Order: sequence, then structure tokens, then C-alpha cells
Amino acid sequence: MRGIIVAVCKSAEKGTKKAPVQAGRLVKDFGLEGDAHGDHGILKQVSLLSMGSIAKMKREGFDVGPGDFAENLTVEGIELCTLRPGTRLRVSRDIILEISQIGKACHAGCAIFGEVGKCIMPKDGIFARVIKGGSVRPGDEIALVKE
Repeated sequence: MRGIIVAVCKSAEKGTKKAPVQAGRLVKDFGLEGDAHGDHGILKQVSLLSMGSIAKMKREGFDVGPGDFAENLTVEGIELCTLRPGTRLRVSRDIILEISQIGKACHAGCAIFGEVGKCIMPKDGIFARVIKGGSVRPGDEIALVKE
């Protein structure tokens, strides 16, 4: 199973939409450099969301796009929410991510829920740890690691 990174997004504050950037650096055991969610040792270092999930929200009439649900990596070609914790993904040539959690509980006062009126991260978002870091940009391939 292979896909493409559509967007790399980051923000300075938690609970807000993330802005697409031209490129980013995923740091081992930390997350996306310069993003508010990056932190050593936590399980939810990087968030990922499929374009299929965003398309579902668009069909419901919401004007949303990459980064609007605070995901770091927006992916096309892989329905991420069908994967399980422990699954490893290779991004570009060198980056290895390990899925650590499917979905999350939205916290009170989330700016995204307040602005959009609905959040898909509790069911469709996935979170990963950075096993091996490197540079990531839109257009990079993402694929399941075969064991």
C-alpha cells in the first residue's frame, strides 16, 4: 500500500489549525521540528490524516483542507484509519514512523471544533512516533513497511 504526502503542516500552538509548509524535518523520538505537538518520549509525536477523511467533511458541506484538523501530514492513497498501532510507515527514503494511536479525544475549548463545528480526528486521525527522522515535503511517497 502506497500513498503520497499531500501537505506537511505545523503550528506554534496546540488546538489550532496547522499551516502547510514547503518542507519539514521529522526528528527521531520528537516529532515535527517547530510544531507545538513535538515532544520527546510521547506516543503522539506526529499526527496524520487521509485526504479521504477531509473529502468526507467536504461532502458534508464543510470548507476544509490540509492542516484544518491540526494534522502534521496529510496523505492521499492510504486510508490511514484502517491501520493498527505498531504498523510502520516509510516516508520518502529514510523516515520511519510507527503508528502509536488511532483517534483521540477532543479536548474542551478546541479551536478547530469551534471553528469547523465538527472534528474527524477522534475517529480518522492517527498518531505516530518517529523511529527514524529526516526531511519531508509534499510529493514524498509514504508506504507500509513490510516486515
